[in-house]
Amino acid sequence: MEITEKDKEFMREAIRLADESVKHGGGPFGAVIVKDGEIIAGASNSVTIDNDPTAHAEMNAIRQACKKLGTFDLSGCTLYTSCEPCPMCLGANYWAHIDKIYYGNNRKDAQDIDFADNFIYEEIKRPMVKRHVPIIPLLHDEAQETFRLWKEKTDKIEY
Repeated sequence: MEITEKDKEFMREAIRLADESVKHGGGPFGAVIVKDGEIIAGASNSVTIDNDPTAHAEMNAIRQACKKLGTFDLSGCTLYTSCEPCPMCLGANYWAHIDKIYYGNNRKDAQDIDFADNFIYEEIKRPMVKRHVPIIPLLHDEAQETFRLWKEKTDKIEY
């Protein structure tokens, strides 16, 4: 896959946002989302600023892009992020239908500055009964009623 000068420009903007975040009390991560050659969203990590553990740069950029475009489907968009997405952000990118992801630093680089996601990758591999946070089934039959309602709904918006 060919990397263009435009790709480098978008990545530099993600890195710039990460630098600004560090200067203003946020985490060292930045991200931009591009559609049709234009940046439609740019954000940095604001976990500690917003007291929100989901406020990673990629998540914030996805929220901005969806709001701007008026859709939950970001097909046709590319993410440029200053660091390889964590499991949460990677999942969100798949749910948002992002077409392509470019990253600067990798997860080992993040681990070297005490941002380690490997425990999550390892936790996902474990059987539920052996995970560090108990995950306990409860009221399955009652919960199934909601899924039945969804399955039978004729005017639902699929996603």
